[in-house]
Formats: sequence, structure tokens, C-alpha cells
Amino acid sequence: MTLISFVLASIVSILYVNEIIVFPKIVLEIIWLCFTVIFIIYSFFKKSLTSWIILSMILGVQLGLYFPEIGDKLNFLSKIFLRLIKTIIAPILFSTLVVGIASHSNMKQLGRMGWKSLLYFEVVTTLALLLGLLAINISQAGVGVVIPPNLHEELPDTSVLTWKDHIINIFPENIIKSMYHGDVLPIVVFSIIFGIAMAHLSIEKKEPMLRFTESLAETMFRFTNIIMRFAPLGVGGAIAYTSAHMGVEMLVSLLKLLVTLYITLIVFVVCILLPIALFFRINVRNFIRAISEPVSIAFATTSSESALPLAMENMEKIGVPRKIVSFVLPTGYTFNLDGTTLYLSLASIFVAQVAGKDLSFGEQFLIGITLMLTSKGVAGVPRASLVILMGVATSFDLPMLPIMAILGIDELMDMARTSVNVTGNCLASAVIARWEGELDDEKMNTPFVARA
Repeated sequence: MTLISFVLASIVSILYVNEIIVFPKIVLEIIWLCFTVIFIIYSFFKKSLTSWIILSMILGVQLGLYFPEIGDKLNFLSKIFLRLIKTIIAPILFSTLVVGIASHSNMKQLGRMGWKSLLYFEVVTTLALLLGLLAINISQAGVGVVIPPNLHEELPDTSVLTWKDHIINIFPENIIKSMYHGDVLPIVVFSIIFGIAMAHLSIEKKEPMLRFTESLAETMFRFTNIIMRFAPLGVGGAIAYTSAHMGVEMLVSLLKLLVTLYITLIVFVVCILLPIALFFRINVRNFIRAISEPVSIAFATTSSESALPLAMENMEKIGVPRKIVSFVLPTGYTFNLDGTTLYLSLASIFVAQVAGKDLSFGEQFLIGITLMLTSKGVAGVPRASLVILMGVATSFDLPMLPIMAILGIDELMDMARTSVNVTGNCLASAVIARWEGELDDEKMNTPFVARA
């Protein structure tokens, strides 16, 4: 009922804005009021964070459009939420990267499978990054939103940096200073080197630090969940403020971004993952049957790790040896986030477009590489990519307001990108098994039967 009412209200609004149908404006307002009432009832019974976030966005839009003097005063709510989110960035990046590297970096023990997996992961995620950059530059989803002059004044003044400056700034001068300023790349470089150093320690010396970083990562994920409970107020305040200042242009841009993401993910699966599967002689029909249930779980929960146990079980059933599944899938959840990488490349350039920043392809690619590095290890946490996006926005002096607007539709985008993450990692396990010459063709070509 809620979805039907939203679709009908959206169709009528599009027809009205394009003057295909003409009627008094109050009719459109009544239609959206009815939808709002329906969604309030739905949210009351649903009692989920996602429904409250969407409801706060709906109420924020109407408050900003019809009562702009009130909406203009609610920006403090989004600023509080942003401050809380920023406290997560440094510890969550450090802990997830260190755990990912220190736990999986013994290449001598893992042999060929290790470097083949990492090579495959980085090639495919780079393709996802490039495809995302291409798509957002074609759709121009963030172009056309006019940010008032007083909002520009809130952005920090920046000097023009040469390519040498960008390279120098990648390396940490003082890790505490980098954490204080929210400089993501130096934190990433420090964490990678720290993780490699840990990997070369003896077991008795490495284990205490590894347990600490694992506990820190888990704590920060729980910390994120606590902060996300404040998200409805933060998003509602941000959307009310945005609507009061920018009108419906931002809302149209968000819809373009959502459509761009879904189309681009479909293109990625069809034009990149499918040819890879065919090249490595993977039975595509059987593979789809095997991953359908894990992907459905990931789509519903917006968390890749919730689908991990079933994905591992099903990939074994279609002929991928357990030793390969148990290495490639968990490692892929750290290094092979195809859907998340593609989404982050779209979202970051969308934010720059809204801010009116004309970035060169080199600058866009640098942002993309930063996102690809910083997104490692966050597959298990719904909406953790929001934290990564804000951290990179801080590093590249991009405004936070468009990111707050993105959060309103993040659940819809998270479902799609998480599904692609799971699909990509399942395919990776089959590809590495074929590359190692250990894929069981008899099982691969036997029709897959799901659990009863």
C-alpha cells in the first residue's frame, strides 16, 4: 500500500511538473499529504530504523517547502549527527584495515591462491570504480542544483594543490594529526603499513594486538549502530534545511542518482561479471541458482556478512573446494566490494557536482582510489559506506549537506550494492577455483538444489 501510494504520488507529480496534466496545486499537496499519513501509519507499525529515516525525509521535505522559516533553523540537528559520524572514521578505518591485512597476509602459506585472489579483486574493483565514474559523468545527476551563496561560505577555503602535493599528502606526517583533521589517505597508509608489520610478528606477539583491533572494529560497528539511531532526526533536519534553501531540485537529483546506480550496477553485472564467468567456464544458470538465496538475504538485510554462511555452503555444493571458499569469500569481503566501490564513486562525484566543483578525471580517479582503499573491511555493517563517504568528503573539501540528503535514500541503494558485493565474491571463489584447476565440473554442471 505504501509503495503503491508513493509510486502514484510520484507519477502524478512528474506529470504535473512537466505540465502533461494540469490541475490546481492544492490537489498535488493533498495527494502528498495522503501519502505522508499512510507512511506515518506504516512506520508506526513497522518500527524499523529505515522506515523512520524515510519518514523523517518525507516530513523534512514538506516542512522545508511549506514552512521554510522553520526548516532553516533545523540544520543544527544534522550538524550534531555529522559530528558523531566523524568520530567513527579514524578508528573504524584503522581497525578494519589492520585486521584485514594482518589476518590474511601470509602469502607464503597461502601460496598462489593469495596473489591470484588479490590480483582478481583489485582488477574487478578498479573496473567497478571506472564504470561508476563514467556513469555519473554521463548522467550528471548532481548538476543543476543551485547552492545559495551563504552555503558556499560554510565550505573551507582551499589552495590549489599540484600532483606532487597530492602524493606527499598521502603519507602521514603525524598519525594523531591526520586523525584530528580527518585526513583519510594518511590514516589508510599508516594502517596498511601497521597491518603488514603485524603480519610479520610471531604468533604470540601478534595475537594480543590482533584481538585488540578486532575488538576495536566490533566496538566501532556497535558505536555506528548507536549513532544511527539519531539518524532520523539528523536526516530530517538536513532535508528540511535543504528543501528550504534549494527546493525540489535536490530531490530530483537524488532520484537521478538512484536510477543511475541501479542501471550502472546492472551494466556491471552483465558487461563485466557475466563475461568473466563465461571466460572461466562457469555454469551461469547453476551459479545463479546457487547465489539467489544468499543474494536475497543480502538484499533484505543490507549486510554482506549476513549471507556469508549460506554463500560458502552453496559455493561448495557447486564444486568450489572448501579451502578456496573459506579463503576467498572472507577475504573478498575485505578486498572485493564491487558494488560498494561503484556506489562510492557515484556518490562522491555526485556531491562534487552538487557543490559546483568541476573535477578533472585525474582528481575524480584519485577520489575513487581513496574510496576503494578506505572501503576495505566494512562489508558487514549496513550503511558503513556513509562513514567512508564523509571521511573522503572531508579530505577533499566537499560539502556534507548532499551526503545527508543521500542518507535518505541510502537504504534503497544499499540493498543493490550489497547484492552485487555478494554476487562478485561468490563468482571470485569459482574463478580462483578454476584458475587453480580445482573446480569440480561434475558438481558445477549438476543442477543446484537449494536447502529444503
